[in-house]
Amino acid sequence: MIHPNTELRFISEVIGFGVVATRFIPKGTITWAYDKLDRAFKPAQVEAMDKVYKDILYKYTYRDPDGNYILCWDHARFVNHSFNSNCITTAYGFELAVRDIHPGEELTDDYGYLNCSEPFACLREPNTTRTYVMPDDLLHFYKEWDSKLIDAFHHFNKVSQPLATIIDPAYRNKVAAIANGFEPMDSILNCYYSDDDNLMLVKEGLLHSYA
Repeated sequence: MIHPNTELRFISEVIGFGVVATRFIPKGTITWAYDKLDRAFKPAQVEAMDKVYKDILYKYTYRDPDGNYILCWDHARFVNHSFNSNCITTAYGFELAVRDIHPGEELTDDYGYLNCSEPFACLREPNTTRTYVMPDDLLHFYKEWDSKLIDAFHHFNKVSQPLATIIDPAYRNKVAAIANGFEPMDSILNCYYSDDDNLMLVKEGLLHSYA
């Protein structure tokens, strides 16, 4: 479920539609959370579908740590990519605003932490040399994303959280403990998935928690 203070807008001919803030969304706010209306498709299910459905899923889904394709039911599926995204996913089934998002500003994700199956060509952006999202970006950039998330969690209890009730009950105590400074945050690397068994072994050796 996307944050209620957002709406779908046409951005440009090149980009298409995107999700835009209608009110100020401060740093540390949950901007999206996996909910009961979102659909999870196992790889075998997708493979058995007709091409018309596969194309939709490949375009609008991300992959979870188990390799399932997740299709958001609302306009969250239209959140666009940025190498300097203002939202970052966590290991707890939701995303946080890692900086203040102002009215009229797009909500963005770095597709590098969404487990894309193939390289994804992107528009050039300032302050980065990256031009492609790669399937193994999480292995290379997780420390940078973890650092931003840890900082955002410091604001978690200071801002309104309209999506707090959507957090998976299995994670609520952990999230509260992190926000209160009682427990370390689990690395975003826990979200990593790869079809390559060798890379999965690398993942197992890299998983961290951060204070």
